[in-house]
Amino acid sequence: MKDQHSSVATPSAYTDNADVANFINGSVVASTGDRKQAVYNPSTGSVARQVVLSTVEDVQTAVAAAKAAAPAWADTPPVRRARIINRFLGLMNDNIDTMAAMITAEHGKVFTDAQGEVARGIDVIEFACGIPQLLKGDYTEQVANGIDNWTMRQPLGVVAGITPFNFPCMVPCWMFPMAIATGNTFILKPSERDPSVSIFMAQLFKQAGLPDGVFNVVQGDKVVVDALLEHEDVSAISFVGSTPIAQYIYERGAHFGKRVQALGGAKNHMIIMPDADIERTVDALTGAAYGSAGERCMAISVAVLVGDVGKKILPALQERARTLKIKDGMHLDAEMGPVITKEALERIENYIAIGVEEGAELLVDGRGHKVPGHDQGFYVGGTLFDKVTPEMRIYKEEIFGPVLACVHVPDLGAAVDLVNRHEFGNGVSCFTSDGHSAREFARRIQVGMVGVNVPIPVPMAWHGFGGWKRSLFGDQHSYGEEGVRFYTKQKSIMQRWPENITKGNEFVMPTM
Repeated sequence: MKDQHSSVATPSAYTDNADVANFINGSVVASTGDRKQAVYNPSTGSVARQVVLSTVEDVQTAVAAAKAAAPAWADTPPVRRARIINRFLGLMNDNIDTMAAMITAEHGKVFTDAQGEVARGIDVIEFACGIPQLLKGDYTEQVANGIDNWTMRQPLGVVAGITPFNFPCMVPCWMFPMAIATGNTFILKPSERDPSVSIFMAQLFKQAGLPDGVFNVVQGDKVVVDALLEHEDVSAISFVGSTPIAQYIYERGAHFGKRVQALGGAKNHMIIMPDADIERTVDALTGAAYGSAGERCMAISVAVLVGDVGKKILPALQERARTLKIKDGMHLDAEMGPVITKEALERIENYIAIGVEEGAELLVDGRGHKVPGHDQGFYVGGTLFDKVTPEMRIYKEEIFGPVLACVHVPDLGAAVDLVNRHEFGNGVSCFTSDGHSAREFARRIQVGMVGVNVPIPVPMAWHGFGGWKRSLFGDQHSYGEEGVRFYTKQKSIMQRWPENITKGNEFVMPTM
């Protein structure tokens, strides 16, 4: 929705300053505690509202509501669950701009990028509408004399999701639509930094006809996380965030007997071959490195320049990094907005200083960037390093900001080896015009999500999202058919009717 006569988005900016509360058993409810945390508008640096941090008692109330709703929801025919989800899908489509404005106000990403985030979340909701087909089991007639065998997938019960700040709509949508479609009840613990859109989605789901208690939202911090991990009635936990926390969630959840899916950090590379289309590659790399201020788990943070391609690409890349349109995200021509918090800004600028100290060549310095009229906003400019080596911290560690490091290698084999040696294996891309190079790259790379001339290879809703190595703790990826398997347990049934049962005791393992 755009006004062609203005550079400002048509929808009004999100300005509600009320405290953000919980959504439990179909209603917005206040926490039983009195701890609060500020929610900032990153563009101005000012406090926009407060989120009430929940207590263990709040978690217990939410789990009790979800547990009470679970039997009836599990018994609801999948086609009826799908019809409710389909109505929810329509309401989400009707409110894309409203949710995008909420995201821009609390996260800082530009409005058009926020619209894209909501759209990618909606893709998973749409996929979940096909749950009657996705839950079909297998059937084999006459596996033995008079015996038939079939499988079914049944829900786990009460499940929970813990989501990050960088995608407050999309990542929750990777979890709760699939969990609810498969017959579970769900508790969402969103990021306390941008919590408003989670409550809005819960209200839309209720409007679509979802029974009370099936979807609950509990705001909070580590107190809520640990309470969910330890609660005996929570069967599974999904998590997306940094690797140290993902490992903690995985190990702690497993200790308490839960099924856990924990997606961790990343250091995504783009391999650029000498035969790549330079202009298109620069466009793709600029967007992948600096879009959403680099606060994406799939952002490209390392450009691997093969052979002499650096001579061709670096001048254009420097120019693009210097001339990024950095401004308040509600402007439609903005290419990059602020980062989420002042602490994030300070961490990113500290990494830039570390890169300089370690001997990398700083081609474009984003420190101290100011946007007119937003002097207190959390802005950092696009930053570009050259001559980075694998021993440097700015290469090894996830910065999660608009900082791109360039590494030079002699050939494709060296590029693949470089990527494969890194502890993370989330996403990777290769830009080339040669089919053989592309095929070898795709086969040999040890990364979960791979792009060939695609800078950010986030899989579509029916495929599934997840990395390798220390980018994933657990056995299954998010959404798609992997999501169906994660949120269900398989039951195998063998059946023989009485007239076919052989008389007398049988002590031998049955065979064909």
